[in-house]
Amino acid sequence: MPRITEERREENRRRILGAARRCFARDGFHQTSMPDIAREAGLSTGAFYRYYPSKDDVVLEVAGQAFSILTGRLDEAVDRTAAPTVADLVAAVVGTFGAQTTRLPDGSEIDLDELVLCGVQAWGEATRPGVLQDRVRGGFQALRERIATGLRRGQDAGLIPSALPPETGAHVVMAVVPGFVMQRAVFGYRDVDGFVAAVHTLLGAPDTTARPASSMHSQD
Repeated sequence: MPRITEERREENRRRILGAARRCFARDGFHQTSMPDIAREAGLSTGAFYRYYPSKDDVVLEVAGQAFSILTGRLDEAVDRTAAPTVADLVAAVVGTFGAQTTRLPDGSEIDLDELVLCGVQAWGEATRPGVLQDRVRGGFQALRERIATGLRRGQDAGLIPSALPPETGAHVVMAVVPGFVMQRAVFGYRDVDGFVAAVHTLLGAPDTTARPASSMHSQD
């Protein structure tokens, strides 16, 4: 029997992950079996096991894809914004959710709705002790530190009040973005432009040109 090429192995791996995302988005992690994924991928169950020894291994990889979109966009926003505000970082990530598809770091273009639904389920799985929880905690801790670094630059530029601890601001960013993702997944909320505009109004840099309210009234 001829050996399978590395290119073919990678193609099959992507087929399996694509099938898993579709099954997980449609039926949920726990309602989906390995034969379900193999059937969706057009592979035998035996072939499936040659790539992933268990369903948990597939869940870990799909969850990693979902979190990579969130963490990757935030990381890029910190890098490319000289002096970001909390609103800048939130808007940079949420703005990407207006598309129907997204591209993974490996170049694969995938359906964003499927990934969002998988990501929301992965949040729930990450509440249980285990490998997924450990990975999520480690990855998000590193990301919060990166965001805090960006917010310090915003403070140095006078765009963020100096009284705000950057670490606390980072927690705010990490809370608002998943909140938008949850609303999209559960309620079908898709007003990206309206959400981004509201974020800038609520969390953007203070308007230093505005007069204090007391100065707007004449003295008696």
